[in-house]
Amino acid sequence: MSDHPERIARASRKTAETDISAELNLDGGGASELETGLPFFDHMLAQTARHGGLFLRLQAKGDLHIDGHHTVEDCGIVFGRAFDEALGDKTGIARFGFAFAPLDESLARAVVDISGRPSLSYCAKLSRSEVGGMETELIREFFQAFVNNAKIALHLDLLRGVNAHHQAECMFKAFGLALRSAAKITGEGLPSTKGVL
Repeated sequence: MSDHPERIARASRKTAETDISAELNLDGGGASELETGLPFFDHMLAQTARHGGLFLRLQAKGDLHIDGHHTVEDCGIVFGRAFDEALGDKTGIARFGFAFAPLDESLARAVVDISGRPSLSYCAKLSRSEVGGMETELIREFFQAFVNNAKIALHLDLLRGVNAHHQAECMFKAFGLALRSAAKITGEGLPSTKGVL
């Protein structure tokens, strides 16, 4: 039995544009319950949960009659807040994580630092502007909102690919794998010479 407490958090956000709630377990085994109103986005988040070893329940009601921007961005905010809270004081985490994820002809790389300092380096040109009813430019908006609220640094690169579905999916898979590696409990101390993350 682990001496570390359960790493579970809940977060919510309600605005004139969206109403979003999330439940997250960092050690939840890869299951998810997702209802964002954007089926393709649900599919992408399910990849992150599965390969991140998370349990993620995320429910969103947004102004999809306008477009998906507010919903996707605010899901990133809420998911990021829950991730930050679930980490607790970060004692014992690996802090750094990286992963490559292929999907057929596509390949993505994600590198994570749970640093307490939000930063996103995103280099991805998808082959189409829309896939599964979702604008592909919103993928960056999701990751920007996530890192701002999770307080992590993320370098996410789409290295190659032809099919837009494959391109997006391998990015979300790589992201989940890197999160899992960085959040894993590997020791007892805080992995920082500053003494704080």
